[in-house]
Amino acid sequence: MYIKLKNGVVYDPVHGINGEKRDIYIRDGLITRKPSSNIRINQTYDMKDKIIMSGAIDIHTHIGGGKVNIARMMLPEDHENDLVSKTPLTRSGCGNAAPSTLTTGYRYAEMGYTACFEPAMLPTNARQAHMEMADIPIVDKGAYAVLGSDDFLLRMLAKKNDQAAISDYVGWIINATQALGIKVVNPGGINAFKFNQRKLELDELNKHYGVSPRDILKALTRAVTELGIPHPLHVHGCNLGVPGNLKTTIDTINAAEGMRMHLTHIQFHSYGTEGDRKFSSGSGEIAEAVNKNPNISIDVGQILFGQTVTASGDSMLQYAGHWHAHPKKWVVMDIECDAGCGVVPFKYRDESFVNALQWCIGLEIFLLIDDPWRVFLTTDHPNGAPFTSYPHLIRLLMDRSFRNDILSTINKDAAAHSILSTIDREYSLYDIATMTRAGPAKSLGLKNRGHLGSGAIADITVYSNNKNKEKMFSKPDYVFKDGELVVRKGKVTKVKNGVTHTLRPEFDKSIEKTLNSYFEKYQTVSLENFKIDDDEIVEHGNGKIVIQPCM
Repeated sequence: MYIKLKNGVVYDPVHGINGEKRDIYIRDGLITRKPSSNIRINQTYDMKDKIIMSGAIDIHTHIGGGKVNIARMMLPEDHENDLVSKTPLTRSGCGNAAPSTLTTGYRYAEMGYTACFEPAMLPTNARQAHMEMADIPIVDKGAYAVLGSDDFLLRMLAKKNDQAAISDYVGWIINATQALGIKVVNPGGINAFKFNQRKLELDELNKHYGVSPRDILKALTRAVTELGIPHPLHVHGCNLGVPGNLKTTIDTINAAEGMRMHLTHIQFHSYGTEGDRKFSSGSGEIAEAVNKNPNISIDVGQILFGQTVTASGDSMLQYAGHWHAHPKKWVVMDIECDAGCGVVPFKYRDESFVNALQWCIGLEIFLLIDDPWRVFLTTDHPNGAPFTSYPHLIRLLMDRSFRNDILSTINKDAAAHSILSTIDREYSLYDIATMTRAGPAKSLGLKNRGHLGSGAIADITVYSNNKNKEKMFSKPDYVFKDGELVVRKGKVTKVKNGVTHTLRPEFDKSIEKTLNSYFEKYQTVSLENFKIDDDEIVEHGNGKIVIQPCM
């Protein structure tokens, strides 16, 4: 079956197509070349004056796992205030800051997203995380396994095991948990919190293991490089949210020693200590460091004003911030002595100096990074804001006048401390396509996603061009998933299952002998039961696993 999208205005950065009028052909779920004249086109859509991009990809969004479920359970008011009724096509759901799985899939698709990636899957909790993600309809999924505070790795580093053994362990974890990458959260800090260390600097030693965050970052960065994992080590650095942490962030960039590294929700790691309040923007220094180091990519973690919930594996940070909970309830927990999480509801206020300056800092970073291939659009959902606020964020980046109008309404001292009003840059549609499609796909190694070339999966989003970019990106005219129309005029028209993306890096299987002894002595499950089979994921809803190649 052939489908033709004719007369559309195409933005496809992978192929350097910047607003060119083109026809796109789809056959059997793939984008294909123009067929010969004797081939019948089964369905044609007239896309005159409409904007066509590939389906959007969210590289960092908390959509599955223990902390997400905790957030859902502890926020009945979030569900009560945002109920979604059942329709002939979709099932009922609820929630805004912590939406249900079904609602998550519908809302992402209705915004033109076709793939979303959970950035913090605890290996010991991976089975539950995959089952939860399997319940999210329409979009593709994948997850990054969290290492860096796990007892087994810290023991290896304390014993000064060689890098090959550490890489074998990382390779085993990715295979066992069906992960697409590796993330580290406050390296060593989650563990150090259990020994009553309330903060951990980059070169400070964990009291119990005698290992520093720098040691952990170096070992994991090298492992990811040696294993050929496409996505760089996904780093939630030390001292998140702490004034003066911009120095830690720059030191972390230097700790990569030229190897690829991705710094996540960098807005929360870009604070100085200038001014009477000892809290200032470090966006200029951070942007300069990222611009100078082509091995570094980032996502921003933009905060936007309103109620949300912070859900993080950084239990050290979450405990420190629980005093600011809104409403007044919070959870900090440990899982299997490997890692933990904290869930703290929070409301960002535009009249707050700190919150307003955080808003400015994120936008400054977006606008000061030169290369849109290395900066990705995120709010660290739900920590900075719910993912449904992306269209508003896109308008802030594309419309300087609108941005300055909002700037004029926030805390006056924060606005005065920001350089935002002096930045003229406005993102183009080509920049947005790069940052939300081509760049994430390249970073994750998804070679047949994020573009509109022949052979690509036909994940396609079509918009009516609108001067108000928030309205434009809120409700696409059409969304195609695997060549099937799933959204029309911003509403779901068909519900289907996406796939799970994973990796199979090679490693020395003799590591299992050591792991088996460790599991028998310390863990509550056996080594074999820890591993997740393909059938488990397929049977629980995704229907298909796609194994991406290592580099």
